[in-house]
Amino acid sequence: MSNFEQSAVVEQSPVVELVETKGHSSGADWLARYSSSLMGVFGTPQRVLVRGAGCLVWDADGKEYLDLLGGIAVNALGHAHPFVTSVISSQLATLGHVSNFFTSPTQIALAEKLLELSAAPAGSKVFFTNSGTEANEAAFKLARRNSGTESGKPRTRIIALEGAFHGRTMGALALTAKEAYREPFEPMPGGVEHIPFGDIEALRNAVDDTVAAVFLEPIQGEAGVRPLPAGYLKAAREFTAEAGALLILDEVQTGIARTGKWLASEDAGIVPDAITLAKGLGGGFPIGALVTFGAQTSSLLSAGQHGTTFGGNPVATAAALATLHAIESQHVLDNVRAVGEHIRQALPAVDGVTEVRGEGLLIGFDLDADVAPAAVTAALDAGFIINSPGPRTIRLAPPLILTTEQADRFLAALPAILQTAKDAQ
Repeated sequence: MSNFEQSAVVEQSPVVELVETKGHSSGADWLARYSSSLMGVFGTPQRVLVRGAGCLVWDADGKEYLDLLGGIAVNALGHAHPFVTSVISSQLATLGHVSNFFTSPTQIALAEKLLELSAAPAGSKVFFTNSGTEANEAAFKLARRNSGTESGKPRTRIIALEGAFHGRTMGALALTAKEAYREPFEPMPGGVEHIPFGDIEALRNAVDDTVAAVFLEPIQGEAGVRPLPAGYLKAAREFTAEAGALLILDEVQTGIARTGKWLASEDAGIVPDAITLAKGLGGGFPIGALVTFGAQTSSLLSAGQHGTTFGGNPVATAAALATLHAIESQHVLDNVRAVGEHIRQALPAVDGVTEVRGEGLLIGFDLDADVAPAAVTAALDAGFIINSPGPRTIRLAPPLILTTEQADRFLAALPAILQTAKDAQ
């Protein structure tokens, strides 16, 4: 058992007393109630989960699963991490919410910590949100403020990439490339153009003095874990700097140690104008952030031009501080690199796996047939939670505390899972 692995024994939460079972508590019963009371925007949930500990979760029927998705890269320290839960409970019992007419020590301390971890230059600032899409909305408005009107050359264009996913609120959705997400809600906010993924020449041709900003994910998660090619971020920094455009990096999925580094972009040797963070930042508690680099970019949004009621509240920022402290003090970055490399080295030997991509514990692998959705179902039946962002692609984004032994359990079961998926087709 590793130094950050938790006991699977979890005391029953007092919240169960607030949930009316109406005499029925099986997964099927709960799903029937779900379908009659919640909007169907997520389809039918795969399971009804009732508790978790470390990298394990249990459903309403008592079945145990190894969580290899982590709430889609959110549960950085797994489920019910004792330090994070104790900090959240303590803060909530002290000061829960104050609005942004006021601030709190946890909000200030977290902003300072994020500036430190991102090696931000003097004059850099932080704006807190509740989610990744809200962080990208704030970044979208930041880009609009880089209008160029003071020079007489209006900047009205924003560049994003084919395959991009930046969220589902309207500004973030305009940046998102997938037509199926966009079409029902058109017209989108104007000015956004999508150029070919990873094509440096296409980027060079697109960026001129009419461009307000370029939005990039260092690794496209929803597109199947596609890393930008070597040199792309450096070229993007060069082109945007020459044109006066902002370079905004969406690290919502790749940030906060997910790739074995605090930021996936940190090895590129560049300073962007802004980054967005969320998902793993709160260790499961909702929080996001826009970090702006340097005084000039940080002054683009002035008082009253953006806001949020809940963003940066004391509980959310305490949760994030606790998550960052645990990652540092428990040497989680080392684990992410070691276990991630172990998985990526083992996957190519599995029959049916054709390509493996990713860094750290953000891993995508392709299959030789369109069976990824069926593999997700087969994996659930076998006691593993995974994800299929495409018909031939599996994504893994487990808690950062996943052990080698747990990874080997999945790797040993994977051939049978893939065979079951093929047999079901």
